[in-house]
Amino acid sequence: MMTFCTLFDSYYLDKGLTLYRSLENCTEEFQLYIFCFDDKSFEVLNALKLKHAVITHHSEIEDEELLRLKKERSKAEYCWTCTPVIIEYVLKHYKEPDCTYIDADLYFFQNPQILFDEIKDAGANIVITEHRFKDNWNGRRLCKRSGRYCVEFNYFDQSENAWEALTWWKKKCFEWCYHLYEPERMGDQKYLEKFPQLFQGVHELKHLGGGVAPWNLGQYKLRRTGNDRPTLIEKKTGEEFPLIFYHFQNIRYLSENMVNVSSGTHSKETKDAIYRPYLAKIEESRQQLKDYGITFSVKKIYSSNKLIAFLQGNVLRFKVKSISDVYQLKQFRSMEIK
Repeated sequence: MMTFCTLFDSYYLDKGLTLYRSLENCTEEFQLYIFCFDDKSFEVLNALKLKHAVITHHSEIEDEELLRLKKERSKAEYCWTCTPVIIEYVLKHYKEPDCTYIDADLYFFQNPQILFDEIKDAGANIVITEHRFKDNWNGRRLCKRSGRYCVEFNYFDQSENAWEALTWWKKKCFEWCYHLYEPERMGDQKYLEKFPQLFQGVHELKHLGGGVAPWNLGQYKLRRTGNDRPTLIEKKTGEEFPLIFYHFQNIRYLSENMVNVSSGTHSKETKDAIYRPYLAKIEESRQQLKDYGITFSVKKIYSSNKLIAFLQGNVLRFKVKSISDVYQLKQFRSMEIK
C-alpha cells in the first residue's frame, strides 16, 4: 500500500481532486491523506466520500506556534510551512510505516509503484526529487534561486534517520519560510539541499518519469502516447521512460475560458500529450465542484510581499513564451471525458 499526503484549500480543490482521481485511475493500492486548509474544502471532500482518501481539517495540526506563523505568512507560504507538519502527523497520528508528500498540482499518468520499488531497492529512509534543471546558464540560475531539489515527491519512513531529517526540516520551516530567494533559503525547498550532508538514508529519486515538469520538459521529447500514458525520451541520452507523474506548476488562467500552461517546450505534440488530458480532467473536476458552490479566481498569488503579489496576480499570468501554450478551455468542456 502506497501512502501519500497533500494539503490544499478550496482554491486548489480542482487540482487536489484531479490529483486523487489520477491516482485512482492508476492503482487501487494507495491511501491519500488530504489536509484541508479551509472549511469549504473539508466539507466538500467529506461529501464526495472518496474511497482511498482520509480527510483531515487543518485545525487538527495547528498549535499555538503555527497559528502565530499563519498571521505572518501568505496563504501559500503557510502551506509550505506545514509540509513537514502533515508528514509528521501521518507518521505519528496514523502510525503509517511511511508517508510520501505530493503536491496538489501533480497528476499521475501511470502507477507510481515503480518509484516505490526503486525506493525499496535503494534501502532508502528519505527520498528527495531533483528539479533536473538543464545544465546551462539559465538552468544554473534557476537552481541557484529555487534549489536543486523540489518539494513535490518527498518520502519519509519511521526510521531514526527519517525522523531526524523531518524534525530538522520542520524546525527550519518554522524559523523561515517565505517566497523570497536567498542564498540558502527559498520557501520550504532549499533546506532539502542539506539533507544528503546532514542525514543518513537519503536517496535521490533516479527514475526520470518521477518529476517531469515545465522546468525540465524541454529536455525530453514524446516517444509515443496511448490511453493517456505518454512515454518520453531524454534528448541528451536517448533514454526512454514512461511518464509516471507530471508537476503542473505555473498554469495561469488568462480568463475563465483561456489558460497559459507555460509548458517549457515548443513541441506541440509533447505538450498536447501531457496537458490536454490534464486540462480535460481539471474541467471535469470544476464542473463537479460547481454543484458545491465552488468557483475559482483566475489570479494566482502566493507571496506575502505586496508588490510581488500584485505582479503575480496581474502581470505574470499574461507572460506567454509560446503561442501553443495557450489553450481554449471550451474544447475540454464540450468533449466527452472518459
